Amino acid sequence: MLLRVRRSRIFSVVASLGLIATGAMNSATPAQAACPCGRRDELTVAERWNDSDVAVIAEQLTPAVDDKKPRRVTYRVKKIIKRYHDALKTGQEFSALSLHDHQSGDQILVMGKQITPDGEIEWQAPLKVNQDGLKYVLNTPAPDVPAQKRLEYYFNFLFSADELIANDAIAEVGGSAYKDIAPLARKLPREKVRAWLTADDAPPSNLALYGLLLGLCGNQDDAKFLEAKVLEKPDDFRMGADGLMSGYLLLTGEKGLTVLENAKLRDKDVLFSETYAAMQALRFMWHSGEGKIAPERLRQSMRILLERPELADLVIADLARWKDWSIQEQLMKMYGEGEFNIPSIRRAIVRYMLVSTKDLPKEAGADAKVPEHVARGLRNLEELRQKDAKTVSEAERFFFPPEK
Repeated sequence: MLLRVRRSRIFSVVASLGLIATGAMNSATPAQAACPCGRRDELTVAERWNDSDVAVIAEQLTPAVDDKKPRRVTYRVKKIIKRYHDALKTGQEFSALSLHDHQSGDQILVMGKQITPDGEIEWQAPLKVNQDGLKYVLNTPAPDVPAQKRLEYYFNFLFSADELIANDAIAEVGGSAYKDIAPLARKLPREKVRAWLTADDAPPSNLALYGLLLGLCGNQDDAKFLEAKVLEKPDDFRMGADGLMSGYLLLTGEKGLTVLENAKLRDKDVLFSETYAAMQALRFMWHSGEGKIAPERLRQSMRILLERPELADLVIADLARWKDWSIQEQLMKMYGEGEFNIPSIRRAIVRYMLVSTKDLPKEAGADAKVPEHVARGLRNLEELRQKDAKTVSEAERFFFPPEK
């Protein structure tokens, strides 16, 4: 029970950062194919801009306070830069919920959404912007611009000295698909990316992206640097570990995988979050590693985690997606035994067997021989049906419902 609670606590943290990506065993396009650097819950400035109907430069009228609590603040429109309705006028006063106070002379950008036909606006939280920041926002690519072209724009601002611009560009890149990030990231100046990772003020939420980018543009010296980062033994959950490990594997391949196995997969004293981050790195390399590590070698690494009851159900699901049918008998021995006698593990084993029986050659004719793993899966399912008919029946209805 302690193991399950511990895993639940870590998952609640990781899920809140957008890092967990599971899915059905037979999913054709698993979520793990995305960038491992995760995505923040809040909208980027560009997304807010593209989603807004109106935008203005405003001045704050409510006196500033120092309590740093969200409060309703009154503003006056100084300049309209985006308007979908004539009801909005220069000099008009409005209120918006703000987390920050602004001083006289601050340039404040406020965006909003028209919510009634007569022009009533729901205002978003105001942003303090300088001229560079305003120019950045005004030139953000539209949502229908191809992903590569959009990313080219944001890559130009990753090293901006303006905190708002740099953080927003990083959020845009971090929320994009890996296949779109990789070609541009390989052209980045590796010294600057590495400097991000060593900066004392580097936001922890950005470390996953920094690690991945360095893995794409770095050299063997950077591989040693990332190895030192990977091998750290934190006392508590650290954000970005999965991105650091993914970047490390991109640079080191199977040699680095051996290091990761010994440090994060086999060592049961390491924090659960570190082991899970390594597991995420394996998933990333499977879907996006461009063949740097052979599929069977990745399966071999994932199989190490079958010994961990707190991870076994997730591992079994991954190995089913990866069509690793070598563990059928091992799973049968695990079923209902000791620490593995947990409903989620029993369900995962049954689902694994079900998926194995569906893995038939696409072009097989009526006279084709049934593959051995399919025949074993069918036998194992019958044995499990005798042991635990309820779990097997529920899994069959959920994954392979009868056709209507």
